[in-house]
Amino acid sequence: MNAVGSPRLVLFDVDGTLVDTPGTREAFAVVMDRIGACNVDVHGFPMTGKTDPQIARELLAAAGIHPGETERLLPRLLGDFARELASLEPMIRARGRVLVGADPLLRRLADIDTVVASVLTGNLEGNARVKLDALGLARALDLAVGAYGSDHHDRRELVPVALRKLHRLRGVRLTSANVWVVGDSPRDLACARATDARCLLVATNKHALDQLAALEPDAAVADLRDVDAVVELLTS
Repeated sequence: MNAVGSPRLVLFDVDGTLVDTPGTREAFAVVMDRIGACNVDVHGFPMTGKTDPQIARELLAAAGIHPGETERLLPRLLGDFARELASLEPMIRARGRVLVGADPLLRRLADIDTVVASVLTGNLEGNARVKLDALGLARALDLAVGAYGSDHHDRRELVPVALRKLHRLRGVRLTSANVWVVGDSPRDLACARATDARCLLVATNKHALDQLAALEPDAAVADLRDVDAVVELLTS
């Protein structure tokens, strides 16, 4: 492996940044119907940048379920949701796609010994692993040090989660100044800014490049296809 620059923790969002997959809405629709909350249009519900627990709470609220009952139902709903998504792995493998540049970028970063590449995602950990395994990206990521919706429902709390895991599991102590968050939405930027991490936004999902650039992240690109330029950015 090669050493490039200072130590870095690079945390990638999953959906809309690395992969585009079916499954999330389909699984939520099944579990909402299972608890009798089928009066919500799950397929049209805004989910970009949110954690799975946040989405679940919002879906239950939209279905008219009292907050106290929501908290009682939440563990069961999220457990059922994870099992349902896992059952959809063949569909994810067949219909999902790796977004442009993601695979070669992750392979390049994996070959740099001063970089730990992982994920920061609203997915529950098991759900993220299902998607990344199905599309062949898990092997280039240190998923054990990732930060997930199952770690905290508030995305802004997830950079410190990843830093603590990196120290506990890999013996590497970094500060947020050594972290890049790579994502596709304003929520990814808010997450990075909450701890002074740097942020690269990519226009590979719902937001156009000019919209993302107007938010003044540290960098914004149309996609990850220029691997050399992105590696230089993330390691400089």
